[in-house]
Amino acid sequence: MSGSCVSQAQQIAPSARPLRAWQRSALARYLAAAPRDFLAVATPGAGKTTFALRVAAELLADRVISNITIVTPTEHLKHQWSAAAAAVGIAIDPDFRNSTGATSSDYTGIAVTYAGIAAHPLLHRARTENRRTLVILDEVHHTGDARSWGDAVKEAFEPATRRLTLTGTPFRSDDNPIPFIDYLPDAEGALRSRADHNYGYAEALADGVVRPVVFLAYSGVSSWRTSAGEEITARLGEPLTAEQTARAWRTALDPGGEWIPAVLEAADRRLTGHRNGGMPDAGGLVIATDQTTARAYAAILTEVTGTAPVIVLSDEQGASARIQRFSESEDRWMVAVRMVSEGVDVPRLTVGVYATSASTPLFFAQAVGRFVRSRRPGETASVFVPSVPVLLGLASELEAQRDHVLGKPHRADEQWDDELLAQANRQEDEPGEDEKAFTALEAHAELDQLIYEGTSFSADEEDYLGLPGLLEPDQVRTLLSQRQKEWLSRSQRKSAAAAPPVVAPPVERVQLSVREQINKLRKELNTLVALHNHRTNKPHGKIHAELRAKCGGPPTAMASIEQLEERIATLRSWR
Repeated sequence: MSGSCVSQAQQIAPSARPLRAWQRSALARYLAAAPRDFLAVATPGAGKTTFALRVAAELLADRVISNITIVTPTEHLKHQWSAAAAAVGIAIDPDFRNSTGATSSDYTGIAVTYAGIAAHPLLHRARTENRRTLVILDEVHHTGDARSWGDAVKEAFEPATRRLTLTGTPFRSDDNPIPFIDYLPDAEGALRSRADHNYGYAEALADGVVRPVVFLAYSGVSSWRTSAGEEITARLGEPLTAEQTARAWRTALDPGGEWIPAVLEAADRRLTGHRNGGMPDAGGLVIATDQTTARAYAAILTEVTGTAPVIVLSDEQGASARIQRFSESEDRWMVAVRMVSEGVDVPRLTVGVYATSASTPLFFAQAVGRFVRSRRPGETASVFVPSVPVLLGLASELEAQRDHVLGKPHRADEQWDDELLAQANRQEDEPGEDEKAFTALEAHAELDQLIYEGTSFSADEEDYLGLPGLLEPDQVRTLLSQRQKEWLSRSQRKSAAAAPPVVAPPVERVQLSVREQINKLRKELNTLVALHNHRTNKPHGKIHAELRAKCGGPPTAMASIEQLEERIATLRSWR
């Protein structure tokens, strides 16, 4: 690239921010290779939009292209791209409609959705053929959501002069190929996607581009009634069947129970900690499964905070304006359904509540991506999640870089699929009916563990909800380790003091109700499990499973006083 061309590009983008190191590296690679197709994989919050618009400015300045088409998964993102492009001197029409088929000559290009392309691919093919077009495919993994979307994108943009594909999460849990991406055989013979430039969360964290994320995993006992009238009780985080995990999870998320109000109240206290600890405008986002629960969660937050949160129910008219107003305000909370979580780009979001049954690595990564965008050094993010194995695993692997693999070998490690939740809610003996196969009865919440950089920490809520909002990654690690040691020491002293004398009668059993005894023993058992976890690094669920194998009996949530006491005694003997 000649110096004069860079100068022209800078004239197109007079207000452009200086590029980050990864953006400069990717741009240099792009300009040197001049590829027709280029896949940039960068963690959410790293600045994919800035990189893509700089590429567009360079190509416009060199007259390689004369037109731009930007394709996004949501209506909100169209307007977000248009605003970002306008800030660097490129006019993009976000209101283009297939029914019109044209736009003002004052625009350099258009922004459309994947659904809009699928509705009329031949129209967009004609536009692409008639202009030297750069196509920017944002969050390109969405073209695998439906084969019709992928086919339409290939049909519409096969004639493009240049194609720039972007994603923060190239992996998918299916075998639908992503258009215009190269797949190469790996060691197992499966086809693996190949990116032209990678910039993962671990690199971005080291560069200070994204925030460190602390996951607060909440467990608790859930009870539900099956369609046959049987009442079942289980504890989140313990080894359960896929169906039991799904139902315990859905019961916890039921706004009529005690789990959600307790977690939302804890999250609001954590938000206050962020605001008092150096981030006065910190905001929170609750990601709900559907519109009904979103409204119910909003009502609970209103009771907790005294102020109604902003609700974004779907990718509907007015959603972009509500998100923008929230972004520019100092309001505490926003509630959104899962379908718009990817389109929510609010840099001040620092506290999240993952109150959805979605469980794929793709969706989890996109959801967490709403909270990692860094504005200044030291900002941290806190994300509250149900303590279920699949989410704990994803939280622990946040820094892992994944590719999209076509073929089955990689599926076994995921061990979960959103379809399992749907199956758990269907009457298998009455196909076609939407009646729920179970009824949620009650659920209680308690902090199970924290996860940071793949490491688990156990402690009480009070130790963590008031942490400062401004901490560097190494300071987060040091502070969590310090709190962990204090808690372990405190718990060991309590455990030793609570050990009953050998001959003393069980006075507490006389004084306490059965429920109080069971709750006390469960808490003591969970504390001992946490202590054993930090001695052995075994997951909490595996420790519970080993205790059941040794002592027999049902899961902790259904264990009797005698069974709980036996497990406590057994665990104390494991040194």
